[in-house]
Amino acid sequence: MSDENSDPVASSLSGSTDLYDVAEWDPRSTLDRLSIRVHALLHASRKWLLVGLGVVLFVAQLAFAGLLVIRQPSLGILAALSAVPALAIVGYLWYGDPTIREPVETMAVVFVLSILFASFAALVNTVLQPLFQLVPVVGMALFFFVVVGPIEETVKWLGIRVGAFSRIESVVDGVVYGAVAGLGFATIENALYIAQGYTRAMSMQDGTPLIAAVQTATSRAFVGPGHVLYSSFAGYYLGLAKFNPENKGPIVVKGLLLAAFIHAVYNTSVTYLPQLVPWNVVTFVGFVVLFDGVVGYFLYRKLARYKRLYHRTEASGHVDGTPSGETESTDA
Repeated sequence: MSDENSDPVASSLSGSTDLYDVAEWDPRSTLDRLSIRVHALLHASRKWLLVGLGVVLFVAQLAFAGLLVIRQPSLGILAALSAVPALAIVGYLWYGDPTIREPVETMAVVFVLSILFASFAALVNTVLQPLFQLVPVVGMALFFFVVVGPIEETVKWLGIRVGAFSRIESVVDGVVYGAVAGLGFATIENALYIAQGYTRAMSMQDGTPLIAAVQTATSRAFVGPGHVLYSSFAGYYLGLAKFNPENKGPIVVKGLLLAAFIHAVYNTSVTYLPQLVPWNVVTFVGFVVLFDGVVGYFLYRKLARYKRLYHRTEASGHVDGTPSGETESTDA
């Protein structure tokens, strides 16, 4: 019987005929050996190439916010304060992890990578938004569902995949790293919006740029937790995928689709609702709290079920980090 992983010629003649470069291959020539070295180099450096591109785009697109913060340290303080609610959710998820808590060093790597990779989303959003604005009525909704949600959740997911995938030892580890990626993204996005609000007020010469920055920071403080929650779902399914390698691809896609959908629903709601109902600061805050509360509840339910099953295996003396993850796959 022929091997399904072999060419039919190789299956029939292997061992009796030299099939080098016909149906079999082994390193013989200088070019063969060079190919092996180049492949090894590309395989080892692919993460660094991605990070390097992120750094270049970050400097080109987003560094002005950092330069403005250096000139106006108060803006940096506002940006940091605006991230506190998102940080609180990350801390809650990290502290509530029933397994071994994730190392701070790895979380710091994910945080930095998500900041750098945010430049990818900034580039794509900037280039494509004008095209969708040409579409009447539903143009921005399409933009959120087709571009913003998928792109922003993917770049946050990349921060987890590049910086922490090898350190995921349970499904809930993915949740924590996903939350950290959302925190990094929210932090740089908040800083960018605060800087833009400040410079816009400066250009208007109304004498209140700092007040404008405070107002922007306050509104962004309510937006940040959403980023943490969305990418926590993507991280959850990345963790689930690691322990279910036979279905890894579809599981990862499911997590990204779910995160992108929730993200897009939020963006669409806060864009179109002000045109339909009375909208002010109270309405905005109430909507954000309600929306994030619903999303957070569904995330909480997943984590609570995992914790129950983990503590059950812990009580039975069979905890090794794998059974819990495998059991949870039935709920995916």
